Amino acid sequence: MKHRRIPKRRAAMAGGAVAALVAAGVTFQTANASEDAPAVTVKTLSASAAGNLASTLNKSLGGDAAGAYYDAEAKALVMNVVDEAAAAAVREAGGKARVVENSLAELKTARQTLTDRATIPGTSWATDPVTNKVVVTADRTVEGADLTKLQAVVKGLGSKAELRKTAGEFKPFVAGGDAIHSGGGRCSLGFNVVKDGAPHFITAGHCGETGSEWSDSAGAAIGSMVDSQFPENDFALVKYSGDTAHPSEVDLYDGSTQQITEAGDATVGMQVTRSGSTTQVHDGEVTGLDATVNYGDGQIVNGLIQTNVCAEPGDSGGSLFAGDAAIGLTSGGSGDCSAGGETFFQPVTEALQVLGAEIG
Repeated sequence: MKHRRIPKRRAAMAGGAVAALVAAGVTFQTANASEDAPAVTVKTLSASAAGNLASTLNKSLGGDAAGAYYDAEAKALVMNVVDEAAAAAVREAGGKARVVENSLAELKTARQTLTDRATIPGTSWATDPVTNKVVVTADRTVEGADLTKLQAVVKGLGSKAELRKTAGEFKPFVAGGDAIHSGGGRCSLGFNVVKDGAPHFITAGHCGETGSEWSDSAGAAIGSMVDSQFPENDFALVKYSGDTAHPSEVDLYDGSTQQITEAGDATVGMQVTRSGSTTQVHDGEVTGLDATVNYGDGQIVNGLIQTNVCAEPGDSGGSLFAGDAAIGLTSGGSGDCSAGGETFFQPVTEALQVLGAEIG
């Protein structure tokens, strides 16, 4: 049966990481940083290649590195550094260097302050290399004394943090690729994987508990959940039963699929696509890394990918990918695919490492 493809659209409230800055009247030269002065040859890179270069530079520069992001328009890596010596090393490697005010160590300290003093349901924070700050977001449920407390903590962090509000409510998208069901609940399949030579798939941990049984949209049993991790993390592993077909691909809901051959790490500015059983296929970009989300009731998840890709209940566990690379599993967020919003994803590379599985 053919599926109707939902038109792809970006979340209206966010836009591109770079475009948002331009709309606000901010350029690379004035965004809390100084652009590299010498004329240099900047390498043209894919998002994944830029991520690899950033990883290499992070190791060689150590504490002089202050974050990185992908300039999708220029197809280049932008590397934040704390001094001109480090900037020269970035230019020599083919990246664009920005000397910024806040080091990663200072931003990490700011994040710890937020964890210690502002762990409030309905809040999130993530390191944003474009602004060189920790961006703190409060959903519509944060008000009164909680909002006053949050504002005071963020103000105390000075130039290291900024506070934003979102009209939606942060929550796991429980309801969830293709639809998968368990005991009346619905989520979405993330990616097919192999563990110990046997076929499995990964999805969101909040979708079910270890030992839960899963079926497809037709009600046919497909497997049992052998590991589920939530909160702190948000991923789960289901072992296939019987002879269920398990190609390494993602449903694009237009009669075609995207082949998945590897797992990759997200980079801020990376263009990504999400597939889920409620809203089907939507595009956007990565806007933050290492995000902490306070869903409420003690459900705090760390280390997430933040994006402006929309999602809704039922998309949970679904696939976030860039080309043939698996990037994330849908965790939760705010908003919907009519008004827009932000969505958070569990990194696939971390899930595979912990679970001892691989794409396949």
